[in-house]
Amino acid sequence: MPLSFLRLSIPTALAALLAACASSKPTPVFQHEEFEPGSTYSRSFTASEAQTCEAARRALLSQGYVVSSANADLVNARKSFQRDGDSHVEIEFRVVCAPEVKGGGKTLVFVSALQDRYALKKSNSSASLGVGAFGSVSLPFTGSDDAMVKVASETITAATFYDRYFKLVTRYLTAAETEVVPPDPADKPEMPPPKAEMPVKP
Repeated sequence: MPLSFLRLSIPTALAALLAACASSKPTPVFQHEEFEPGSTYSRSFTASEAQTCEAARRALLSQGYVVSSANADLVNARKSFQRDGDSHVEIEFRVVCAPEVKGGGKTLVFVSALQDRYALKKSNSSASLGVGAFGSVSLPFTGSDDAMVKVASETITAATFYDRYFKLVTRYLTAAETEVVPPDPADKPEMPPPKAEMPVKP
């Protein structure tokens, strides 16, 4: 094979190899963010901010979530799931209530759920046990510094997951609207004092 051909083919092959490696490089995560309008993480409700966020809070409480903070426009809650002895999952909910149009009587609810996965990190130590002429034997034992370590964290993107939650919020809003509020006794109109009778002259 001529030397000149080798000189030409090696750089060409190297360039092709580099191009193949570049094309196989995974696309950065942020490139998948299209920022297009959608309804996965938000819904509109015909209620005030306070009423909607209260329904959102009750919906989470009904499913075993521990509410860490709640007010008229924000709810934060967390729930733990134990899959097995060596791992568990935690889901953190964040709900934001904002007026769709100021004074319009409608509220936009924005929800995002973060899923954290934890795995047990084991720290095995060994102890030497003397056995005379046979030397020593190492016996493994589990130390007391084993701990759960976060191994992954991801925002839940499944639309069906949020659909189920928004349906539950709607149920609690509907229930609140149908509640019968007893009248306040202080709101009763005051009865006029009885008229004084005129004395009858003999």
